[in-house]
Amino acid sequence: MTIRESKRLWMACGVGLLWFLLLLWPMLGIKPDGLEFATTFKVFGYVAVAAVFIMFFYQVKEAGYLDSVGKPVKGAAGALAAAYEKAPTWLLLGIVMAGAIVYPLVTERYAHDVAISVLIYVCLGLGLNVVVGLAGLLDLGYIAFYGVGAYTYAILSINYGLSFWLCLPIAAFIAAIAGCIIGYPTLRMRGDYLAIVTLGFGEIVRLVLNNWMSLTNGPNGILSIPRPELFGYEFRSLSSMYYVILGLAVVTILAVYRLNYSRVGRAWEAIREDETAAELMGVNTFLLKLLAYAMGATFAGFAGAFFAARMKFVGPESFTFLESAMVLAMVILGGMGSIPGVILGVLALVALPEVFREFELYRMLVFGGAMTLMMLIRPAGIWPAKRVGRRSEEAE
Repeated sequence: MTIRESKRLWMACGVGLLWFLLLLWPMLGIKPDGLEFATTFKVFGYVAVAAVFIMFFYQVKEAGYLDSVGKPVKGAAGALAAAYEKAPTWLLLGIVMAGAIVYPLVTERYAHDVAISVLIYVCLGLGLNVVVGLAGLLDLGYIAFYGVGAYTYAILSINYGLSFWLCLPIAAFIAAIAGCIIGYPTLRMRGDYLAIVTLGFGEIVRLVLNNWMSLTNGPNGILSIPRPELFGYEFRSLSSMYYVILGLAVVTILAVYRLNYSRVGRAWEAIREDETAAELMGVNTFLLKLLAYAMGATFAGFAGAFFAARMKFVGPESFTFLESAMVLAMVILGGMGSIPGVILGVLALVALPEVFREFELYRMLVFGGAMTLMMLIRPAGIWPAKRVGRRSEEAE
């Protein structure tokens, strides 16, 4: 690395730290009783020291001084990757599944609550992954289907006394119908226009839930929703509810996997890469895009029904645009079209903030910075999807 490049990097680091200070001081320094500087400079000092250390480490690495250490580490990482590739898939999945089953037995109530939230978002993320990751359709109103599933179970269980297990497929079916109704007039659009229209339809669904007093009880929501029962056993505890959502998550993962490697999944990928070329090759793009919306909405309906049973209450404030944005961020961060990537994206955005709950004031700041850094370093996501085949320009 030349001296000019080194100066440019240090200048960029200094400008970035200055901007960080300008953003941080209004958050921490403006108090009701006046202005304060001590807390701001304390936090800024920690961040500045960390940034300088990272920059110094990066320049030492680029200069080649760490090659003696880096080569053994790369060799060990390569050996681990080779062992992972050789290990049977059933063995890896068995270890993960065994850990998931044992998890509630070795953890406490708080950990159960976090794990349930993670699994709910796994179902949502994989459902949106069908729409965004496989079919390439930017949907900003996806959380509406989540709300439809939740309200379907709430209404059927309260008004008609139907069980959770009977309402579960009904909620998924109603959500799929809602996906078709919303998708039919919108899927002739592309790109930004499609995103804006789906955002509008998502808000329409939320406003309907908020104002249809006779059906949804409006902003008051629906209370006393029953928990699932099976052969007389009621799933009251969080640990028992964990196993219900774990089963739903496993079904969702298997279904999305099968869809991904089916002829329909290949057609979705063709539409995502080039819709015009796919249509010229005989793919019914409109029908398949509608099917993508319906399938994504189905998994959201499953998650919504469980959410209503877990919380024993549903209200329209649980299904806002922010939730759609969070699920979309999980899919993009993890890797669009990748099932392991989506799961890692959910863990990054749901579980990690709980680990750093003591830094609650700075969580969103760190979250925004981490998302920006991630998109710069790995724009394809944490675990990108493997492309089937290879393009000619990639070979070149």
